[in-house]
Amino acid sequence: MKNKTLFVTGGTGFIGRNIHEYFRDKATVIAPTHMQLDLLSQDAVDTFFRDYEIDYVVHCANIGGNRKYPGPADSVSRNTRIFCNLLKNSQHFDKLIHFGSGAEYDKRRPLSQIPETSFGERIPVDDYGFSKYLISKYIEKSENCVCLRLFGVFGKYEDFEYKFISNALVKNLLQMPIRLRQNVYFDWLYITDLMKIVMHFIEHDTPDRAYNITTGNPVDLLTIADTINQNSAFKSEIIVETPGLNNEYSGDNTRLLTEIRNFQFTPMSRAIPELREYYTSILPQIDSDAIRRDEYTRYCTVNSSL
Repeated sequence: MKNKTLFVTGGTGFIGRNIHEYFRDKATVIAPTHMQLDLLSQDAVDTFFRDYEIDYVVHCANIGGNRKYPGPADSVSRNTRIFCNLLKNSQHFDKLIHFGSGAEYDKRRPLSQIPETSFGERIPVDDYGFSKYLISKYIEKSENCVCLRLFGVFGKYEDFEYKFISNALVKNLLQMPIRLRQNVYFDWLYITDLMKIVMHFIEHDTPDRAYNITTGNPVDLLTIADTINQNSAFKSEIIVETPGLNNEYSGDNTRLLTEIRNFQFTPMSRAIPELREYYTSILPQIDSDAIRRDEYTRYCTVNSSL
């Protein structure tokens, strides 16, 4: 990839920052900010592709879809318009990798090891899931686009004010209790694993247009909280507000492992201590008062957005 150019949208976000960092020594990475490139403007996007020779697009940008920033009322229109502006210029790049979501399968029901063949059986009613669903429908008919459906990614640069694993780690470091609304099984993927998977999809042509990007081993929130305590001298009190289990959120990864044989996922037992070291290193920069106020996650929850 050394002589290739990678265009990353949403380069200041969680996954975008990690993409930029991982690929910067492997390719020329262009990651304009919103001020530098308005993705909602067809003219601006067309001009960008005329001005730059792009080999690959990694589409991380997304408007709204999380607890901290639900997004405007027209977020479905905005997100689909951004994608269409990119797709309109498909003749200018070899491949576009889009980050989809398990929410495309409709999260009103339990999603337990759901396969890609279930896509389209139900249409999501929430704006985030619906916009991802619409984009996947476009990708189904495309020739050089691939949708990587994420169910839960964690790692450095994610927003620790509301993302569960990072939020719980920071609270433990601040000697606070870890609070969650209800326990749930979730299929978490460590960010370093996602980077390796993206590299594979950039470098290889694949037979399918969509892949569940999951480990195949869902883990519940209580187990994660216990793992955090096991790796800490301070043992946070773990508070569960509602007994029982919420709807599982996991996807079948058979298609992924058929494509990338023998892929070794990072176990929680290694990922959590590694992420703990990162938060320990930046703890002096963290607004501890904001964590104690817990404005965005009074009860820690999970969220599927980027």
